[in-house]
Amino acid sequence: MKTLVLKTNINCGSCVAKVTPFLNDNPSIQNWVIDTQNPDKILTINGQVSENQIIELITKAGFTVKKTYDSSPNADFWHDTTVWRKASFNTLNCLIGCSIGDFGMIIYLQVYHHYCPMWLSMLLAIIAGLFTSILLETAILYYKEKLTWTQSLQMALGMSLISMIAMEIAMNITDFMLTGGKADFHSHTYWLAFGFALIAGFFAPLPYNYFKLKKYNKSCH
Repeated sequence: MKTLVLKTNINCGSCVAKVTPFLNDNPSIQNWVIDTQNPDKILTINGQVSENQIIELITKAGFTVKKTYDSSPNADFWHDTTVWRKASFNTLNCLIGCSIGDFGMIIYLQVYHHYCPMWLSMLLAIIAGLFTSILLETAILYYKEKLTWTQSLQMALGMSLISMIAMEIAMNITDFMLTGGKADFHSHTYWLAFGFALIAGFFAPLPYNYFKLKKYNKSCH
């Protein structure tokens, strides 16, 4: 069970009476109380219900939830399996996009510019990974959400670069630590290191993606 504490504009007994049937009829709400004496008109709810669901119920009753007053207890915050699944799916999409550019740049540099300094190779790989990740997200938004190409690109650019950069850094550091940054495509060790780099790239930004999705209901990718 989790607790939601919200600010509202429910300011009198008559208002409480109007809201009551909407809250009482929801089986996911165990109990609730509204403090109309508090200047913020605090609504406290216990149960297995999301903040978005409460906002929808209060809106149907003719009132508004102004903003989150307090978060759910920390013990419950990180235990939402539905959010973990969605955050994992978003992170996987980003990983695929980043890997295409990152790995492609490494191949290109090894074949045509094998004397390129290590720091420059890693930097170019990160930039290429970010570029292809944004392109993939743009395509997903265009075909899945039915947006225009311009709208899809703008939305993809507005998504979290923090997550993408963390993923790229984790992948490249892991690869460098295991292979020294040398791509030997005929070595089993290289491909094993590549697998570990993908795992590191997936888990590095995952908690951040979960946090942003859980707290702000925003996908990072």
